[in-house]
Order: sequence, then C-alpha cells, then structure tokens
Amino acid sequence: MTTTAPRMSQTLPETYRDRLMRLARDVAIPQGTRLFEEGGRADRFWIVSSGSVVLDLHVPGRRAPVVETLGRGELVGWSWLFPPYAWQFGAQAETPVRAHEFDAFTVRLMCASDPGLGSFVAQWVGQVLAHRLTTTRTRLLDLYAPYGSGAALP
Repeated sequence: MTTTAPRMSQTLPETYRDRLMRLARDVAIPQGTRLFEEGGRADRFWIVSSGSVVLDLHVPGRRAPVVETLGRGELVGWSWLFPPYAWQFGAQAETPVRAHEFDAFTVRLMCASDPGLGSFVAQWVGQVLAHRLTTTRTRLLDLYAPYGSGAALP
C-alpha cells in the first residue's frame, strides 16, 4: 500500500510535539529484533527515525503475514493508549532502526493532566489505528481471499 498513516508532525501542534519529544529516549534497534508480540503488554511505543519495522499478525496454522511496513516518522504501536494495553500485532525491525521510544504510562499521565494534549494524541493515534485496520484488511484479502482485495464482499 502506498499511503502512510498520519505522522505526529502532521497531527500535533508544535507545542504538544515538543512536550512529547522531551519524554523520548533515542534507541537503536538491531535488524531482526522483535519489538513486541501480539497479546503482550503494550508499555511503550516508538516513532521511527530511520530504518523500517514490519507489523505482522498471528494467523493460526500459518506463518504470520506482514501486514504493513513502517518507516521514518511513523508510529510503531497504538495499543499502549487503549485498555487492556495489549499489543494487537507483532512487530520486528526489518532493517537496523533508530527510533524515539516513549514510556506509555508516562505519556498517558501527561495526556490525562492536559486534556488538550490528550485530545490531540487520541486523534493522532485514532487516525493511525484506522489506517492500520484498513491496511491490514486489504493485505489479508490479498493473501487469503479467492480473488484478492478486488473480490466482491457480501
């Protein structure tokens, strides 16, 4: 898919972006590293600075298909914002990755203490979530539907 999800820089006003970025920790993630597994505890998230991360989905009896590849400026992980804070996908560094890592609990506290920030973060993550669901649906139809994503649905 050629479209990308909304980036923080496109969605959050500069003052809120700056506040969030002060919480970020720069990390280097080696190629092949699993960032998280579907069903695991969602206690952090990342914004990719360089490299790429693939999202995959558990499909019983099959190898986990890659549903999206994320790159520079994109959010890795949205499950940290919504109870029960469990990952809905798996993620792995496809290449060496540099990223800004955020502690989910700290960001949730900041959002709770500033409703304006909380509203913008919720809108941003909600837009990312909507994009991911559409991308995942299309990818799974391409993989498993009889005629791919162009198949007529009932």
